[in-house]
Amino acid sequence: MALMSETFDYPGFNAWMAWVGAIDQYLIDTQQAIGYSLFKFFYNIYLHPLRNYPGPFLARGTHFANFFWVYKGNLHTKVKQFNAQYGDVVRIAPDMLVYTSAQAWKDICGHRKAGSGSFLKDGVWYSSVGKTQPSILSANDADHSRGRRLLAHAFSEKALREQEGLLQSYVDLLVNRVREYAVEGSPADMTRWYNYTTFDIIGDLAFGEPFGCLETRTYHPWVKVVFQAIKAMTLIRPFITLFSASVLNMVVPKKLEKARDASFEFSKEKVHRRLALQTTRPDFMTYILKHNDEKGMSIEEIEANANILIVAGSETTASLLSGCTFFLLTHPKVYQKFVDEIRGAFQHEADITVQSVSKLPYVLAVLDESLRMYPPTPNVLPRSVPQGGAIIDGKFVPEGTSVSMAYYATFRSESNFAKPDCFIPERWLGNDPQFATDKKEALQPFSFGPRNCLGKNLAYAEMRLIMAKLAWNFDMTLQRDSYDWDQQITYNVWEKKPLMVRFTPVKR
Repeated sequence: MALMSETFDYPGFNAWMAWVGAIDQYLIDTQQAIGYSLFKFFYNIYLHPLRNYPGPFLARGTHFANFFWVYKGNLHTKVKQFNAQYGDVVRIAPDMLVYTSAQAWKDICGHRKAGSGSFLKDGVWYSSVGKTQPSILSANDADHSRGRRLLAHAFSEKALREQEGLLQSYVDLLVNRVREYAVEGSPADMTRWYNYTTFDIIGDLAFGEPFGCLETRTYHPWVKVVFQAIKAMTLIRPFITLFSASVLNMVVPKKLEKARDASFEFSKEKVHRRLALQTTRPDFMTYILKHNDEKGMSIEEIEANANILIVAGSETTASLLSGCTFFLLTHPKVYQKFVDEIRGAFQHEADITVQSVSKLPYVLAVLDESLRMYPPTPNVLPRSVPQGGAIIDGKFVPEGTSVSMAYYATFRSESNFAKPDCFIPERWLGNDPQFATDKKEALQPFSFGPRNCLGKNLAYAEMRLIMAKLAWNFDMTLQRDSYDWDQQITYNVWEKKPLMVRFTPVKR
């Protein structure tokens, strides 16, 4: 007995037994986890309220298929593929449906009847990882209406007329920079130059001063942080469906956290500098302060929304300009009609204004077709079905379901457009019978309804001015190494490659 007691008291034996116990517990936990996962998969496939909605088998059973597509950057093409296979609604995750029909725009994003709950931005998808700041993106109906009422003054037609001088100055600076390349005979990377221009414009409108990209011919450090943050947050967001934001806060890379905080602090400092100017120049802040009453926005809300405006008002417009340039230069007949209309309409460059370009039907058709082929936001922006459920595209969807329009897939769907993968601006002119059945209302690149993009008019104004002035001043040729430029991946926005264009001054 004494010998046995000594054996069991031996430290090595006790350690070994502890190790065996840990292994046993690990196996038990693993078995339980596997068992739960299998049960959850079975439930999602055969018992879930969305079980009758079509979609890929793995996507219906687990979130990991969706995670993989987001990580690979090919969610937009996958949804387009599923749309062709399954129809106008596809279940791409156990609790998520994506739509491509024109009717779904109205049902999800349109005005709701009195007493009906709104489709708010999906609280899981838009959860804050790290510091939480109030912004118009994630606001409830009351706060959203209050903020939108105030911001709407800054994006009105009246404001746009007053802001045109500022727009013209930056567009002219872009033209001068491009002329330098033309004189040198070297191609310009228009992906960069369009970004330089739109960031300078939105910086001046939001903060009262540009980022200096056009002057310095390089990205401002804060602009680089914006690009990094968009991609990083896109990759992190899907995991919030499995882990709480508080858990993700513990594992999110400190480098990203510091970059995100630095980005907000930068915009916060810029806001306070602008507020201290006490000027009445026609920028966003002037209109916000002019109409900011007791029901207006707090300083904290102004700071947060300024940050949103910078991202939403720069990268998206630059993407459309790049896409428009690419499709024009890869379709010579369309390009020739485009430049002929512009050069035939304006005898002098000074005649090119936001208003005058808006009267050119083929130019507008080219812009709309570019938005259809290359939407600045190609993926999904989920909303949550309100309490009591709702009818979407003629079928009931239970409350709490994550639903979204799939922008790229919707605009490239055969159910909505004839020859959907072909760049044909004539479809928007209304005189070609082959496009008579196109569902033009399906094209909503700036979203739809009471939460659509406030900056739509400003974006169109920038696009018209920039494309018209470049086409009036230069002949453009796409370089061979950019022929496959449109083959891109996406992380909420496009991962754009260099768009190399050679410019030749037009002789008059």
